[in-house]
Amino acid sequence: MSEPVKWVIRPYQSSEQYLYAMKEDLAEWLKELYDLDVEVGTFVEVLETGAVLCSHANNVTHVAEEFARSCPDAARHLRLPTAGVACNLAAQPGTFQARDNISNFIQWCRKEMDIKDVLMFETEDLVLRKNEKNFVLCLLELARRAARFGMRAPTLVQMEEEIEEELRQELDLPPADTPLPRPPRKPRDLHNLDQMVRRGMDRCTCPVQFPMIKISEGKYRVGDSDTLIFVRILREHVMVRVGGGWDTLEHYLDKHDPCRCTSLCESLRPQTPWLCPMPGVRGGGGSFVGLVTSGAVCGSGRLCYRDASLALLGNVWFLGILFGFGGH
Repeated sequence: MSEPVKWVIRPYQSSEQYLYAMKEDLAEWLKELYDLDVEVGTFVEVLETGAVLCSHANNVTHVAEEFARSCPDAARHLRLPTAGVACNLAAQPGTFQARDNISNFIQWCRKEMDIKDVLMFETEDLVLRKNEKNFVLCLLELARRAARFGMRAPTLVQMEEEIEEELRQELDLPPADTPLPRPPRKPRDLHNLDQMVRRGMDRCTCPVQFPMIKISEGKYRVGDSDTLIFVRILREHVMVRVGGGWDTLEHYLDKHDPCRCTSLCESLRPQTPWLCPMPGVRGGGGSFVGLVTSGAVCGSGRLCYRDASLALLGNVWFLGILFGFGGH
């Protein structure tokens, strides 16, 4: 009698990795700016009283005022903050004073820095830690805008500026106006980048891997289209520039590689079962399990699909078996 198929479900954690990477970068940036005792594990704890946020807003306003005095012509083309924010430095976490600090900072971001609501957070998001993602995105957007008038920027923002300069050179466009000298940027380690990218891709041992072709240092063509992405190293993270923000390579592949998808992808591939006849693969070999789930678990430890529609069907069928509903 053959042994029953053993299924291993790997925890889906890549969606948390890009948030961790951004928090880590912001923590290091704030530590360098204000000599704070902050790291990624205490990031929210240090900021939850709103005192550091309000102090940072006042510092940004001060830098903007100096910029306006030293570069009046350039200042006329920028939206600069002209007012600071009231701050209670003695506020304790969760108190009314802390909520008031955070509320003042939020209003300052909207009014003085013109940050749009899609990138804003609410007081409860920070006090009750409901929505750390929007809080982090707001701080990054604030850093981008403040960098325009000479404020030191986090590493992620510096990498965005480098990519923009690279695109300008490729398109033979004039350099961007930089009225103030920027602080020196940290040198980027692109030497091991391709090796780290390959390591992430090789976690999947399916017969045909999702294509990711190196075009130049830090630039890759992905999928079956002509989509180009920029990739950089941020400490131990491999980061992908997507739209106006960033993602980790792991999370990016989870959303775009049909083999890794656990939900419908944007573009469906041919509806052909993706069987994984590789060592250590469970559920393949053309069985009903292998057909419905299109190969079950590949070498990356993830359920492996050729087509995103089959992925959804396979997930529904498998959950029915796992929890005992949906018939026999």
